[in-house]
Amino acid sequence: MCLLIILALALAPGALAAAQPYHFGFKKSRGGSPASIDEEGFKELLERHGGVFLGRAADKSLYLTFDNGYENGYTGQILDVLKHKKVPAAFFVTGHYVNDQPELLKRMAAEGHIIGNHSWSHPDMTQISTQQIKEELNKVKDAVAKVTGQSRMDYLRPPRGIFSEHSLKVSHEMGYTIVFWSVAYKDWDTKQQRGKRYAYDNVMSQLHPGAVMLLHSVSKDNAEALSDIIDAARAQGYQFRSLDELGHKQLYELP
Repeated sequence: MCLLIILALALAPGALAAAQPYHFGFKKSRGGSPASIDEEGFKELLERHGGVFLGRAADKSLYLTFDNGYENGYTGQILDVLKHKKVPAAFFVTGHYVNDQPELLKRMAAEGHIIGNHSWSHPDMTQISTQQIKEELNKVKDAVAKVTGQSRMDYLRPPRGIFSEHSLKVSHEMGYTIVFWSVAYKDWDTKQQRGKRYAYDNVMSQLHPGAVMLLHSVSKDNAEALSDIIDAARAQGYQFRSLDELGHKQLYELP
């Protein structure tokens, strides 16, 4: 009887809804119009649990972010460009990256960039327990602190953009702002790099005020196009800003 009660509670509509997985998707910007998640079915969840995907549309700000699951030889070049152009960025790192690339991690911190949490082992966060979610995030935070001396970690990007209401809630209660994106393209496949012009055109065609730009640091195309992207965006009146500049509760502009 007790087992039946437990099963009934576990399968209650509320529990099922909280566990429902979502894959982050969005309607791409064209002609400078804002990217949209209005048709995706999870907008209200993001608003309720600290999820953001763009900044305020009232100004021409851009927020540059990179996912660093592993090193492919281009992050140093990316950091060189950011330093030369005086552009802040956020780097979302995994446990593998922290262990494998401590010197690059130190450089990110020393040069004023945000280091964000991309989980320890890059799991599907909707398929693990509350305790496992906490362990995945705390291990990255603690390891980064040991390498860089920075104990604070405010931002999280769920692996592969997969999330549920439960994973958002647990992460937000741990103090994280969950950062998705409003500019992206298929740049993570190292076997399908098509040249810096391809990267440049894909990014520039999607720019819009308040854009959170997702680039993968493993991409040779991104590393080679980054300087031109920054120059062209600035020529259009955009400014690159840190995620910290708007504060956790202001990154998403409510309708």
